Amino acid sequence: MERDLRLENVGRRYGLRGPWVLREVNVELAPATLTRIEGPNGCGKSTLLRLLARIDAPTEGRVTGRPRTAYVPERFPAALPFTAVGYLTHLGTVHGLSRTSAERAAGDWLDRLDATAYAHTPMTRLSKGSSQKVAVAQALLAEPELLILDEAWTGLDTDARAELERAVAERTSAGAAVVFVDHDPRRLAGATDAVYTVRDGALHRRRSDEEPAAAPDGPQMTIEVHGPAAPLPPEALRLAVSTEETADRTHRLTVPVSHSDVLLRALLTARPPWHVVSVRQNESRR
Repeated sequence: MERDLRLENVGRRYGLRGPWVLREVNVELAPATLTRIEGPNGCGKSTLLRLLARIDAPTEGRVTGRPRTAYVPERFPAALPFTAVGYLTHLGTVHGLSRTSAERAAGDWLDRLDATAYAHTPMTRLSKGSSQKVAVAQALLAEPELLILDEAWTGLDTDARAELERAVAERTSAGAAVVFVDHDPRRLAGATDAVYTVRDGALHRRRSDEEPAAAPDGPQMTIEVHGPAAPLPPEALRLAVSTEETADRTHRLTVPVSHSDVLLRALLTARPPWHVVSVRQNESRR
């Protein structure tokens, strides 16, 4: 399928005789999946993401599939001759939106990331954190089918980090593939469909019997639902940190606050829908 992106025996090196950064990489990013890439600094994670984004071409092997792709690079080029909203509107039209739709999407994402106050500030005058919000917004405004995030949470404030996690959950719920690198091992822990480690120029998938990533320690919510004589929706199971059946067709789900809206949507739009009994935010863990 065109929306599936696949790397087949891909290798990448810089220069005709340079050392291989990656070799014999095979990976597929299917729709509605969340993939984490991890590994030490300098191992080739960013090179892999650039190959997935089709910014770099492989030295050997091939890349197949052409999902509509958006990318947040590790270093965002902030010295651009635009205001924040002007840049986002321009990028929206490049992605195929009409100018009116692009302006609306730009405003919506600046608002969600609490950056409206900087909408008409030249990009060259933005702080690093504000520039990073623009970098995130430009990747999300056209609702990509493949979202690639290279340390995208770095430099964001707490609320913006949570909003980006919420956006990731929204994209996968809408059928997009998301692949990300982040230095925090707790980032989206428990929500990933696959975790790969770049090691010695090769890509290794974490086996199910290996030590899992640490559970997220951010704010969580408990949602109690009563539903039909049917399993919980797969999307709800994927987003929940834990589930417990408390009574006849009644379930208690614990979910990160950043994922709660998407989980509730999955329950309420299921066929038949689930009835929400209660929603409460859990006390912060120390």
